Amino acid sequence: MTYYINLFSPETYEAFTHSDRTVSGFRIKHHGLAAKLKTGDILVCYITRLSRWCGLLEVIDNCPFQDNTPIFVENNDPFILRFHVRTKVWLSLPDSIPIHDDKIWQHLSFTQSYPKNSGIWTGILRNSLNKLNDKDGELLAEMLSMQANNPFPYPLDEKELKNLKKHTVNRVEKVVEVSVPENEESLENNEICINNDVRESIKMQALLAQIGACMGHRIWLPKADRSRVLKEWKKDTEALLDRLPLNYDETTLSTIEQIDVIWLKGRSIIRAFEIEQTTSVYSGLLRMADLLALQPNMNIKLHIVAPDYRQEKVFQEILRPVFSLLEKGPLSESCSYISYSKLKELSKQKHLDRMNDGVLDDYDEQAEL
Repeated sequence: MTYYINLFSPETYEAFTHSDRTVSGFRIKHHGLAAKLKTGDILVCYITRLSRWCGLLEVIDNCPFQDNTPIFVENNDPFILRFHVRTKVWLSLPDSIPIHDDKIWQHLSFTQSYPKNSGIWTGILRNSLNKLNDKDGELLAEMLSMQANNPFPYPLDEKELKNLKKHTVNRVEKVVEVSVPENEESLENNEICINNDVRESIKMQALLAQIGACMGHRIWLPKADRSRVLKEWKKDTEALLDRLPLNYDETTLSTIEQIDVIWLKGRSIIRAFEIEQTTSVYSGLLRMADLLALQPNMNIKLHIVAPDYRQEKVFQEILRPVFSLLEKGPLSESCSYISYSKLKELSKQKHLDRMNDGVLDDYDEQAEL
């Protein structure tokens, strides 16, 4: 028996709760991870935005299957890679166990060494089907089973109740759920430490440039950043372009030229990256939105690259109403998040020169309501 993470948003938790609870779905990009699951493995269920453990699902299938029939959303359900499951434990929200509860926090290998206001521990909980070590899996299975048999109430606090509230905007073709983030008045302690290293974002620019060049792409960097990036980027720098080989109007070109890193093939943009080291994470998202507003027919993949502990903030901002009313469609459908740790992990892969840009789909994360 092996234990794996199964992430639910509050909305997909509610949908699964009201289903027959016999099928759990994942994005098609998780096929490689899903292929490792076997009959009898346990999915340990965690609710994002609420940071609560809510259930145990036993895998019945020996391999995943694909099915487009909506489970979690009415149309265009992205979770089409599925397993039949047996529900062993499924807790109501007031009975679900906060990860910050001492009985959990002090004993999980990935939380016990960190303060509760830190975001450093969240890595394993950012992707469904990440494997838990046996000790962590057994602890969570025991705690969830005990809670199911003898519930101890964990009432939702004011912040959690706000995170449950749905916000929507009406597009012509559909209703889109959005987020309304609260103002951040102060920096977290761990953010202050990282922001003291002003070169961190430059290092990420250099890493993106080096990865793209190794894969055979030509690279664009804003001219104002080049001297600093080239101090960090040592290999394949001949891929750096002096000018963009694109035929757009001046306004569009001026916008594109400011994007932190662009990968190109021939005269086409393949991927565009904005690096967000700051608290607000606004600037990169605004530039991506500007680009899509200027060129709604442009079909490129956009990415926000940010520190691991900024994931939730990136997702909150990308789901703002203003980014959900673009002519092309919600920005969240075109723009994903890549953490610093995932980018570093990718850079260490052997044979990058034999890979194409599609490998990024195994490292990015999409905002989900």
